[in-house]
Amino acid sequence: MKIVILNKPYDVLSQFRPDEKHPTMADFIDDPDLRIAGRLDMDSEGLMFLTDHGGLNQFITNPANKKFKTYLVQVDGDITEEALEQLRKGVELNDGMTLPAKAIKVAEPEWLWERHPPVRYRASVPTSWAEISICEGRNRQVRRMTAAVGFPTLRLIRTKIGSIDLVQLGLQPGETREIEPLLYSDFKDVPPEQPYRSRSYVKKPGGTGGKPMQKKVNKDGTAKKKSGTPRIWQMEEGEKPRRKTNGTTRPNTKSRGRRAR
Repeated sequence: MKIVILNKPYDVLSQFRPDEKHPTMADFIDDPDLRIAGRLDMDSEGLMFLTDHGGLNQFITNPANKKFKTYLVQVDGDITEEALEQLRKGVELNDGMTLPAKAIKVAEPEWLWERHPPVRYRASVPTSWAEISICEGRNRQVRRMTAAVGFPTLRLIRTKIGSIDLVQLGLQPGETREIEPLLYSDFKDVPPEQPYRSRSYVKKPGGTGGKPMQKKVNKDGTAKKKSGTPRIWQMEEGEKPRRKTNGTTRPNTKSRGRRAR
């Protein structure tokens, strides 16, 4: 299992597909085996990790696994203890109640890099900083949570995913580093990669969630032909059976539309 950490800069899209207006992950990662596990919005910054392990994304983002993601958040206004307590209890959003978050007020850290372009500045309205940790992965969740308690987010930087700490790694925006998964407790209980499971297989309580789809091969390595009668849609045009008649069958000339007037 390979894991690469990236400090995603502001205005970078979390995708490899080229974009005419914005830089993408392809500008920083050139390994075709790596896939994104845990995206960040274009206007968010900080820790992203990429992996070649197929099930790691779901493992990290599933709330049941309690893998907290920590964000340094600059908000509009001086955030109050009352607002922080609301975040700790859970906030009602348009897609339901959030799980309780960890939220504390912090000072602007010394290690923080400058953002380009900078956050808008208003002399009449102060800004403040909070550290918020959640174990969910809803769309723009932290931004919606702070707005719901009256303090819209101005800047958002993801600093941790589980025990992976961007500050400890010392990565500047745009820098990457490959890490050793065995050094992090978060990855000791990651399930092994499983073969594809068909959706037609009925999931049973306590089961594995689907029957593995494994390709059958002959001793020489060639694929085995499926037994049984092939379906019409699986046949070539010349193999399809033709309808047998006694010669008296007439073509269907009935109109299936409205009667002509």
